[in-house]
Amino acid sequence: QVQLVESGGGLVQAGGSLRLSCAASGRTFSNTVMGWFRQAPGKEREFIATISWSGDTTYYADSVKGRFTISRDNTKNTVDLQMKKLKPEDTAVYYCAAKSGGSITANFRLYVYWGQGTQVTVSS
Repeated sequence: QVQLVESGGGLVQAGGSLRLSCAASGRTFSNTVMGWFRQAPGKEREFIATISWSGDTTYYADSVKGRFTISRDNTKNTVDLQMKKLKPEDTAVYYCAAKSGGSITANFRLYVYWGQGTQVTVSS
């Protein structure tokens, strides 16, 4: 079992930056693939970024590539999402997710553990 808690959400103006953090506890964190997803009202859950357990492989959605950066610190059991040049369309609840081993993936159905989410609101 892995428990995930997101933090760092808030209100920011368009063009600004936010850094989300996800703290994991429970079973071994270092063998997990981590991902960030988001969901806006009335929309389906959307993949944002994923990172391998070693941290050397990442993959991003086209909508955030070049603006968002995912990273992890296995010594602290955390995975972060640095978001820059935020746009109003980035407004959503952001979720951290984990899957046990395997390859990185954008498929949310393959992630077993989920946090409660943190709200990000970007004003125009």
